[in-house]
Amino acid sequence: MTKLCDLPASQLGTMIRTKEASPVEIMESCIARTQSVNGTLNAMVTPAFDTAFAAARAAEDALMRGDDLGLIHGLPVMVKDLDTTSGIRTTYGSRMHQHDIPDADQGSVARIKAQGGIVLGKTNTPEFGAGGNTRNMLFGPTSNPFDIEKTCGGSSGGSAVALATGMAPLATGSDYGGSLRTPAGFCGIVGFRPSPGIVPIEDSGVALHPFSVLGPMARCVDDVSLLLRAMMGFDPRDIFSSGAHRDLLAPPVAADPGRLRVAVSADLGVAAMSAANRALFAERVELFCNHFGVVEECHPDLGDVDNAFEVLRGVSFVAAYDQIVTAHREDMSPNVIDNVERGLGFSVRDIATAYLQQSEIARNWLSFFDDFDVLICPVASVSPFSHTEWSVTEIDGQKMASYMSWLSIVYSPTMALACAAALPCGVDAAGMPFGIQLLGAPGTDRKLLEIAKSLEIILAENPVTARAVPNLAPLKVL
Repeated sequence: MTKLCDLPASQLGTMIRTKEASPVEIMESCIARTQSVNGTLNAMVTPAFDTAFAAARAAEDALMRGDDLGLIHGLPVMVKDLDTTSGIRTTYGSRMHQHDIPDADQGSVARIKAQGGIVLGKTNTPEFGAGGNTRNMLFGPTSNPFDIEKTCGGSSGGSAVALATGMAPLATGSDYGGSLRTPAGFCGIVGFRPSPGIVPIEDSGVALHPFSVLGPMARCVDDVSLLLRAMMGFDPRDIFSSGAHRDLLAPPVAADPGRLRVAVSADLGVAAMSAANRALFAERVELFCNHFGVVEECHPDLGDVDNAFEVLRGVSFVAAYDQIVTAHREDMSPNVIDNVERGLGFSVRDIATAYLQQSEIARNWLSFFDDFDVLICPVASVSPFSHTEWSVTEIDGQKMASYMSWLSIVYSPTMALACAAALPCGVDAAGMPFGIQLLGAPGTDRKLLEIAKSLEIILAENPVTARAVPNLAPLKVL
C-alpha cells in the first residue's frame, strides 16, 4: 500500500482540501519515513518535528474552520540549509555557524509559509553550497539512496535525497553551477532552475550577479511548478525581481510534442562528458525523439564559457568569503578556499574579459532559441561517484582543471541565464539514476515547464526511461 509520504504534493493538497487526509496524518507519515531512513542517508541535518507537528495541527484547525487556504496548505517542505529559517538552526554546512538560530525567515521561506507550507527540517549541503558532492566538515556526507557509498550530487543533495526517499513531497534548492540540477539527476527526482528574479534573493552577496537562483525540487513536474508558485514573488531588494511572471501562476499544461522544435546535444559543444554517459544519452534520445516534430543535433555557441564561469564565480566568492577564509581557514572546506584563492588571482582585465564573454554567451543563447523551443542534454558528465571524494578529478583520462570542471554541462547554461528543468530518465549500467536537462531561453519558464510535463509523460510510459525509485529496505535504521 502506498504511504502518504510517497504521494505527489499536488495529490496530497487535493486530499487535504477534500478531507481525505489531514495535515497531521501527512506530517506523521513524513516524519516516520525520515526517522526510518535518515540515519543511513544523512539527508536532513536539523529536524523541526515539534514545530512541524504544531503547524500541522494548526493547518488542520484552519481547514476545519473553513479558512482560506494557501497553495501548499498543510504540506511538509524540506528546506536546504543555505536558507535561513526562523527558530530553526541554519548552518550553511559550516562549523562556524553550527549553533546559529536565525530570528527571521529568508524571503522564499516566508513565502512558502505564507502559502501554508510547513518546514519539516533542514537538508544537508556542502559548506556555503560550494561543491557537486554534498559533503561538509560539520555533518559529513549525504549518501545516495540508490547506493549509500556514492554521492547524491550537490549542493542541494540533502533535498534531493529527502525527496527520492519520501521524507517530504517538496524541498527547496538553489543553483549556480548546477547545485539543484546535478543532485536531481543523481537521485532520480525533478528540479527546476528558474530564470533570474522569479524567486527573489533579497540578500545576494553580489546583487548585480544574476547567476545564483533559488528553485523548487520535487518528484514530478506538477509539484515543482506548485512549489515554484509558492516561492516566487517580488522583492525590491533583488534588482532582478520584477513580479512580471504572472503566466507562472497557473499549473502547466502539457505541450503538444508534435509541434516542438527540439535541439539535442551530448555536451553543449564545450563540456567534458564520459563516453558512457554520452552513449547512454544517445540511446535514451532515440527512445523518445520520435514524439517531437523536429529534432536536430546542435547547440549554441558558448565561446570560452569555462573561463567566464570560473572568473565570475571567483568574483562572487571573494566578495562573500574572502574575510571569512582569512580568519577561519582551518575550519573551512577546500572547495570554498579554492574558489576564493582562484578569485584573488584574477586581474581587472581578466574580470572585464569574463563579463564580455558572458554577455556574448547570453546573446548567442537567445538567438539560438529563435529556431528551437528547447535544448536537451545530459544533466551530468559521469555516473555518481564515491561520496568520499570532494569532486571528479578526471573523466576518461582527461584531468579536470578545477574541482568545478566536471560540472560544465550544468554551469554553461547558467552563464547564458537559462531556465532549466532536470528530469529523471531511467538508470545507467550501474543502476544509478540518469538524468537529462531541458534548457530554455531566460523568461520562458512556463513554456519550459509545459515541455517538461509533456516529456515526463512520454518517459513514464517506457520502463527504460521511467523515474527510478530506490529500494528503502536496506536503508532503514532498526
